[in-house]
Amino acid sequence: MSNFGLPDNIAKVIADHVKLYLENPEQARMWDSSPVGIPGFVPTLLLTTKGRKSGKERHAPLLYVDHDGAYIVVGSKGGNPEDPLWYLNLQDNPECEIRVGAHRTKARARIVAGDERERLWNKVSAQYPIYLKYQSRTERRIPLIVLEPI
Repeated sequence: MSNFGLPDNIAKVIADHVKLYLENPEQARMWDSSPVGIPGFVPTLLLTTKGRKSGKERHAPLLYVDHDGAYIVVGSKGGNPEDPLWYLNLQDNPECEIRVGAHRTKARARIVAGDERERLWNKVSAQYPIYLKYQSRTERRIPLIVLEPI
């Protein structure tokens, strides 16, 4: 297992995507996600959180869905039983930074629940049905997070 908490082969794909995002954000934004099981090119953003234990900056490239000037991201971790580390970091400190292509902004993460979560889950899973497969792999309720630029 890697420092992403994922198998080493997937962690390398993610680490390479982070590196590309930092070096060439416009090229990294539309990402060929087939190595992680999502067919084709998808829009991604780069989330930067503060590590809840280390206090260091942590980067995570994430598929997103536009939502009224904000971005919906999904804490799926491919349907693994535990939440992704970036999500745990946001629970501890919702202040973050996002890069969507070359555009960089501070943001605040809001974990959605209740009716809003159901509505947004339907929107996200209709656009990316792979999330339904991920949810079927785990007993945890996969979290949805709205990243609101500030």
